[in-house]
Amino acid sequence: MKSIFDKTKLGNLEMKNRIIRGALWEDLADEKGHMTSELSAIYEELATGGAGTLITGYAFVTEDEQPNPGMMGIYDDSFIDEYKIFTDKIHEYGTNIIMQIVYGGFMTNYKVGDRVIWGPSTMQNENTGTWAKEISKEEIKYLVKAFADAAIRVKKSGFDGVEIHGGHGYLLSQFLSPYYNKREDEYGGSIENRGRITFEIFTAMREAVGKEFPIWIKLNSADYIKDGGLTEEDSMFVAKKLSELGIDAIEVTGGNESIKEVGENNLGAARTKVIVSKENESYFKNYAKKLAEEIETPVILIGGNRHVDVMEDILNSSKVQYFSLSRPLTCEPDLVNIWMSGDLKRPKCVSCNKCYFTPGKRCIFNLKK
Repeated sequence: MKSIFDKTKLGNLEMKNRIIRGALWEDLADEKGHMTSELSAIYEELATGGAGTLITGYAFVTEDEQPNPGMMGIYDDSFIDEYKIFTDKIHEYGTNIIMQIVYGGFMTNYKVGDRVIWGPSTMQNENTGTWAKEISKEEIKYLVKAFADAAIRVKKSGFDGVEIHGGHGYLLSQFLSPYYNKREDEYGGSIENRGRITFEIFTAMREAVGKEFPIWIKLNSADYIKDGGLTEEDSMFVAKKLSELGIDAIEVTGGNESIKEVGENNLGAARTKVIVSKENESYFKNYAKKLAEEIETPVILIGGNRHVDVMEDILNSSKVQYFSLSRPLTCEPDLVNIWMSGDLKRPKCVSCNKCYFTPGKRCIFNLKK
C-alpha cells in the first residue's frame, strides 16, 4: 500500500513525502515584489511543518504587470541574491521550494488605471470590472521571453523548480477558454491554437533552464460553467501536449474565477463547505484520475484535500501521485507533522475563506485577540 508519507522521486527531485503546500498569495512582499522578513517567516514555519515541498505564492514576470499588492516579483535580476538567501534557509529544513510564476491579466483591480493589461481578446472581467486589451503577436513574443527569463532567475535563485500558473482565470487560463478567447489567428479557435501560448512559454522556459530543472504547471481541469468555457476534454488535450513536450508535473485545479457563474455555484478553486462530507473533498479528483491514466507525467491533485484516508484511497486506486494542500496549512502549518506522528485528525480548517481577508492571509483561528 502506498502512503502519502512515502519518500519518492518526481523527475530528479527528491520528495520526502507526497504532500505539497499549494501556492497562496500572502500579500507580504514589498511594493516592488521583494522579500520581507514577515514573508520569509511564513515559509520557514511551513518548512518546519512537515510538507515535503512548498510552492510560493505567484510571482509576477513583468514589472508593469502586478495583479495584486504584496506579490513576490521575479521580473529582473535584482531578486536573485535575496531569493538565494531565502531558498538556502528553506533547504536547511530539508524542504523543497518551487516558485510559481504568472501573468495575471484582468484578474485584478490593483492600479488598473496606471497600466496596460493584456488579454487574449479585448474583454472585461465579470467580477473585477477590469478591461483587458487584445495582446498582439509581438507582445506575445515579449511575454514568452519574460517567462523564460523569469525561469532562469528562479533557477539562479536556488529554487528547486518553477511552476507556471495556467488556471483560475489568469492570462493563460483566459487563452484556453473560448468564453474569453475570441481570436481568429493562430492563438484562437481550436484548442491547439488556444493552448499555443502556453506551449510556447513552456518550450522557451525549457530551452532557457535546460532539461534537468523541473518545470511544473497548474492547469485548469475545466472552467466549470454551462456554456462556452474550457471543457475537461480540451484541458486533457493541453495536458497531453505538455506531457509530450516534457513538462515535469501537472497540478490539477479548476474553475475560472473571472466568471460570475463559477463563484455563484461554488465551483472555484477554493470551495467552501468542503468538510460537510468526505464526498466533497478532493473535488478535482475525477479529472485528475482520468488524466493520470492518460499521461506518464506525474499528476498533483489540489483542491479540498483534507483527510489522510481520502487522499490515500485516491493514491491507491489511481495513478495520482501527489497532493497539494493550501488552506489547511495556513490554519495549521504543522499539520503534516501531526499526521506523521500518528494522529490522523481532521484539519481545523473549515474552508471559510476568511483567511483571504486578513493581514498576511492568516487563518482567523490563529489571529491574536
